[in-house]
Parts: sequence; C-alpha cells; structure tokens
Amino acid sequence: MVGFTLALQKAGMILNFPSNVYIYLLRFTIIVFLVVSFFYIAKVIKYPQAVKDEFFHPVKINFFPLLAKIFLVFSILYLNIDMFYSKSFWIVGVVLQFVFSIVILSMWIRHSKFEMHHLNPSWFIPIVGNVMVPIAGVQHGFVELSWFFFSIGIVMWLTLFIIVFNRIIFHNPIPDKLIPTFFILFAPPAIAFISYMKLTESLDASARILYYIALFLMMLVFSQFKMFLKIKFYLSWWAYSFPMAAIVLATMLMYAETGFFFFSVLSFFLLILFSVIIVFLIYKTSKAIMNNEICVEEKE
Repeated sequence: MVGFTLALQKAGMILNFPSNVYIYLLRFTIIVFLVVSFFYIAKVIKYPQAVKDEFFHPVKINFFPLLAKIFLVFSILYLNIDMFYSKSFWIVGVVLQFVFSIVILSMWIRHSKFEMHHLNPSWFIPIVGNVMVPIAGVQHGFVELSWFFFSIGIVMWLTLFIIVFNRIIFHNPIPDKLIPTFFILFAPPAIAFISYMKLTESLDASARILYYIALFLMMLVFSQFKMFLKIKFYLSWWAYSFPMAAIVLATMLMYAETGFFFFSVLSFFLLILFSVIIVFLIYKTSKAIMNNEICVEEKE
C-alpha cells in the first residue's frame, strides 16, 4: 500500500495524474499500518513464543525486514511533503535495515536447519532491501552512507539471484503458497536502478542494464501467468504488489530521463495494471477475513 501510494504520487508529478489523489491514499495507508502494527504488537505481548517461532522459521523470517522497507518508502513519500518526517522515517528504516541484515546474514551463516526447499525469491527481502536506502538518503545528504548500503544490496542481489535460479531450475518446484514471490525477482534491479540514478544522476550503461533486466524479468514472470492462475488465495499474493510499484516507478523515471513516448505508455499501462492488482488484493483479503480464512494455523 505504501508502494502504491508512492507510485500515485510520482504519477502526479511525471504523468500528470490528479496530484492530490495520493494524499487520501496515504492517510488510509497510515491507518492500515497502525492497525496491523497494533495487532502484531499485541501478538508479541500475548504470544511471544509464536513470534519467536516465526522469526526462526526458514521462510517467514524473510518477511520481518519488510518493516524497514515500509519506513524507507515512507521517507521517500515524505520528501515532497515534510523533510523532517522524511528524515526521521529514513533514519528508523536505515537502522532497522542494518540490524536485520546483520542478524539474518548471521543466521544464514550459522544455520542448522535451512535446506534448499526453503529457498525462494523472498530471500531477497532481508539483504537486497539495502538498495532502497539511497533513494531518500542522497537527498538528506548521506551520500557515502547511501553508497555503503547500495553496495551491500547490489552485490547480495547478484549472489542470491544465482542461488535462487539454481533452486528454481534444478530442485523441486516452489510450493503454491510461495509462487507469488516470483514477482520479487524483478523488484531488486528496478529499485537498484532508481537508487543508482539518485547516486550518479546519470542514465549511463549501468543504469540501463539495471532497468532493462528488471523489465525483462517482469516479462518473464508475466509469461508464466498460467502458473499464477492455478493457485488459490494466500496472503502471499501481496507479493504481487511491491514489485509492481518498483517497476512502475522505474519506468516513470525512464520516461522522465529519456522523454520517450514508449515509456510514457508503458508507465500508464503498468500503473493501471498495478491499480487493478491492488483493488483485487484488497477484495480477496477482505473476503478471506470475513470467511475466517486468515490467521489459521498452518502446517509446516
């Protein structure tokens, strides 16, 4: 939802969308964030062992660092609203991102229960999320620190990309519940492209490589649509959302930098598709909540 809000904000700046629409969505997104945070804090207090089990789960642990990403995206959103809030969100996001990176990498190094069938594209989230730091960090004056985090994210993305593709090609198929995480494949290069542009202010060869590999991976994932159509609804379907935000934002930036009409059309198309996905996810999630299909104990 934060990524969708950011996409609408930038669409108002680059594609001449109604500029005030994102304000209402931002308010709604903050409410959703606070509600979810309230219930999870309540869970931490009432069921600490359940939270501990989730954190040490070889798959679920990868979603904890999303908290850092939320603060980092909020910091980007508020760059054009309030620089104080933007910087505050950025600092919290950076601290959380660094802590999660060290802790989870240490767990990977010292693990005793991670196996190949646990590996899926969600493993990009904990470490590769470092590439998000420069997007607001550069504007707040933390250029070298931004390069530090970008370096971590880009190298770890390349490393994990090879490992994840090895798992996809040579090992058992990824379970249905985790199939939506395939969308995460094109998020890192799309975000890295935006960050690289912030750091260098140059649409050079490296920037183009990052954008076009993101675009190709998106096409590759979309071409597997039959695989996505056969699975039933899981909360993991929300993995469709943030990668779409990343590619929409990257494409709008390409249009802003090149002025090519093709990127304008592609931006509009992807933004409309992204909007449909968000509405559909909200509908499916609301329906699942009403049918008591959310927060049901899972089999390992």
